[in-house]
Amino acid sequence: ATDWRVAPEPLRSSDPGRQLKVAAFGMGSSAYDASTVGRPAKDAFASLVGKLGARPLVGNKVVSKTAGGRKGKSLMVGDAEVGDAGEVYEKWAEGVMASIFPEEEKKSRKASKESETTTCGDGKNESDCACKSQSKPKNDDAGCCSAEKQSDEETDSLSADEDDGYDSSDDIVDLEDMGDIMKSQHSSKSKEPVEMVTPRQAKALKKEGYKLIGTHSAVKLCRWTKHQLRGRGGCYKHTHYGITSYQCMEATPSLACANKCVFCWRHHKNPVGREWRWKTDDPAMIVEEAVNTHVDMIRETRGIPGIRMDRWEEAHTVRHCALSLVGEPIMYPRINELLEELHDRDISTFLVTNGQHPKAIEDLTPITQLYVSVDASNPESLEAVDRPLFSDAWDRLKSSLSCLRRKGQRTVARLTVVKGWNSDDLGGYARLVALGRCSLVEVKGVTFCGKSDASNLNMTNTPWHHEVVEFTRKLKVELDAIREEGGDDPLPEYDLACEHKHSCSVLLARVDQFAVPDPSDPARRKWRTWIDYPKFQELASRHRSDQTFTFGVEDYTADTPDWAVFGADEEGFDPTDKRHRKKSKHPMYARFDGSGVPTHDTFGEPLGEDEMEILRERMDERKRELGDATTVTELRSGEKVLEDPSLMFRGLVVTR
Repeated sequence: ATDWRVAPEPLRSSDPGRQLKVAAFGMGSSAYDASTVGRPAKDAFASLVGKLGARPLVGNKVVSKTAGGRKGKSLMVGDAEVGDAGEVYEKWAEGVMASIFPEEEKKSRKASKESETTTCGDGKNESDCACKSQSKPKNDDAGCCSAEKQSDEETDSLSADEDDGYDSSDDIVDLEDMGDIMKSQHSSKSKEPVEMVTPRQAKALKKEGYKLIGTHSAVKLCRWTKHQLRGRGGCYKHTHYGITSYQCMEATPSLACANKCVFCWRHHKNPVGREWRWKTDDPAMIVEEAVNTHVDMIRETRGIPGIRMDRWEEAHTVRHCALSLVGEPIMYPRINELLEELHDRDISTFLVTNGQHPKAIEDLTPITQLYVSVDASNPESLEAVDRPLFSDAWDRLKSSLSCLRRKGQRTVARLTVVKGWNSDDLGGYARLVALGRCSLVEVKGVTFCGKSDASNLNMTNTPWHHEVVEFTRKLKVELDAIREEGGDDPLPEYDLACEHKHSCSVLLARVDQFAVPDPSDPARRKWRTWIDYPKFQELASRHRSDQTFTFGVEDYTADTPDWAVFGADEEGFDPTDKRHRKKSKHPMYARFDGSGVPTHDTFGEPLGEDEMEILRERMDERKRELGDATTVTELRSGEKVLEDPSLMFRGLVVTR
């Protein structure tokens, strides 16, 4: 439209029969920003009509039958936040079809009117009505026989001649006016709460293995549950806190979330929202159905090869609940009642929140362990990684961490490390941990779950376990520096307590809460990061009956076994189980030196000096090509690709 070689408004014609007319339908979610909803459709429509001279397709007199007789428009937008896409699309499509095929539309309406059968107030056909012969005044609207009729004047679409005088400004919308448009489109919607999950979302979630409960909850069988049922090891919570993985139920009372994190392994199939606006199911029903559904899934595992029947039978009794499946569980308005339902069944509670609802955290009843996800060390990184709906997400995160400081039970700052995205600025992470005085700090490498349209991550963004260990060591140094500053409320000491190599997870624990002198050697620390679950249930039950009773972290700790302690040869793998690898997935090298050169082969045998020298030369050649440091290449799609010569031998596998 700005090219001098093209006439102004090249799509405009003085001949109504040759005039190009356009219509556009857009989609979006006002949960993020009302001004961006349907932006591509609005921009395209504005360019075609406002700059290039096309005319709006839908005339002023086109009326929608499905939208209560309201006028259709050439440009309309459906909002996923309120779930009106279907209604708005039908209204838009009716206007488009009526404008393209006006004669057919008239015939259709005429046929519909002729086939219309009036009915009595009691639902009978007029021919069967006892009062059919009774005469009624034309203006008597209280009679038993009536029929709704539309005038041709209301439903006739414009002819080409009538449209020639059409004011296109009625259909061209400034982006600044988007909020008013959304309000007008939604004004006729019911004020009753709707169900959270749409049929399309439900289909997508079910396809990924979620079992939906009621209108907004779900359960899913964790892969670690199946692993430990087969004697192949438990999850990191088994190593760090002593849960029994095959007795753990993964669930959520709210599929909706206020973030759309780049690393979310749910691929954003779930709804989003800043506050609760949906129907609210009964917490007792949710817990009952969730437990029953979980047990049904356990029963189905009986035929899996390698299932240990003693564990399979015990797995029918749920003892732990990880409220971290998908969505934001703390958004559920009756979360405290749900937690008490779980505690009444002697089920421990591990609740993960993204730190966007500090008031809900403040009001939370005592639970076994409360997590806040700390996915970034500064506001800019938080915006890029978590993609929050709240404009004040950073302040909300800090407020949530401040709430943890006032909690009497175990609290955790959970850091998910995504290389190239949030793995810098260790000092910022340390300040956030200090803000909450968290009992524990979980540092875990992100799990890459495949490519999707909702994420820009790739396999190079996933750290190796030794990188997570190094990250955690540096974080401890930053925490020590803050502690040395002193002050009226000095930061307690943190130290590396546990690790689970299979999950790329390392645990920092407060020394004052979880470390005691080792009875066999008082100079050494004995870690007590495991949980005495019966003791917690006893304390929680007493608190429910007497709100003045309080208890703390040290009241339900238990000894951490030697194999789970950081630095143990088992690297967090329970020796009562057996590590399983696919035949073709055995690592080519078992150990490496500080520079990344292999030192031991796939069987753990030391490599010869000559072989190591050859490998070292290959790495040096690679470093000459790329440089010694990690290089980050950001693609146009936003994807960040990392190259690090020191990792070139890490991912090699052999068949055994």
